[in-house]
Amino acid sequence: MNETFLKACRGEKTDHVPVWYMRQAGRSQPEYRKLKEKYSLFEITHQPELGAYVTRLPVEQYGVDAAILYKDIMSPLPAIGVDVDIKTGIGPVISNPIRALQDVENLGEIHPEEDVPYVLETIKLLTTEQLDVPLIGFAGAPFTLASYMIEGGPSKNYNKTKAMMYAEPKIWFSLMDKLANMTITYVKSQIKAGAKAIQIFDSWVGALNVQDYRTFIKPTMEKIFSSLRNEGVPLIMFGVGASHLVHEWNDLPLDVVGLDWRLSINEARALGVNKTVQGNLDPAILLAPWPVIEERVKEILDQGMLTPNYIFNLGHGVFPDVNPDTLKRLTSFIHEYSSQK
Repeated sequence: MNETFLKACRGEKTDHVPVWYMRQAGRSQPEYRKLKEKYSLFEITHQPELGAYVTRLPVEQYGVDAAILYKDIMSPLPAIGVDVDIKTGIGPVISNPIRALQDVENLGEIHPEEDVPYVLETIKLLTTEQLDVPLIGFAGAPFTLASYMIEGGPSKNYNKTKAMMYAEPKIWFSLMDKLANMTITYVKSQIKAGAKAIQIFDSWVGALNVQDYRTFIKPTMEKIFSSLRNEGVPLIMFGVGASHLVHEWNDLPLDVVGLDWRLSINEARALGVNKTVQGNLDPAILLAPWPVIEERVKEILDQGMLTPNYIFNLGHGVFPDVNPDTLKRLTSFIHEYSSQK
């Protein structure tokens, strides 16, 4: 087992900087696109052999130091009574949005072994038979999940979500508590099945300011990470456009703070982030000529390698039009450059 990624999560010295890419499984890979001609995302994730294949493909093709389970942050929601469909070109669309306290109270509880057995079976397949690198499990954070559940789908400004947060705090905190409990149960089942690390995606929480995050979100995240703390696996936090929140994440009982490209590693350290840092190449740079990519990656690595607790990643997910050969070349470059330092 290549444990370079896990060592970096724990702040231990490694022979090279570990690397993996958000959304490395799928999207830009021709093999995945061929699968998608026949199956939807949910259909792939419901078939463990297919889900495992998509998950391990980037490990085999790019040589990355960790795999991330191929699934969606929406995967556990149907189990609690959310009617969600992922529509091509739009994203998750929810036909029974949350409008009242009764809607929250009507939500059920997740029983992973009964409700998402295919997720657990995929994890077991990968970790017992197919991978020689750690598998990262994940879940969506309550704010991001709630934003879809309240808006009914993707949003640019989260007006309905914020309106409920400010005007209906009783409904809001009831929903946060319900989603926190679901997340804890769901994540623990992934760890039990074999996931060696967990990343919590709070993709849209950057829409909130620090004061609102502390009031309406942070207590929920404290509950989640505190409950997962004793599971013995590294815990990673990531959001987009949330640079102003990294010092809040640094306070949480987690191991790794993920950065997008808007905040440099040096700036994060200057803000007092003393945990392992993960990031943070702008994924758009992968569409540039190789000399540009190499220059930007060197800058990031030189900052990251000032301390041993560093993991290379993108500042968000791989774009569909990125050439897979670029990711393979990038992985090799990161390993070679960092091993020489």
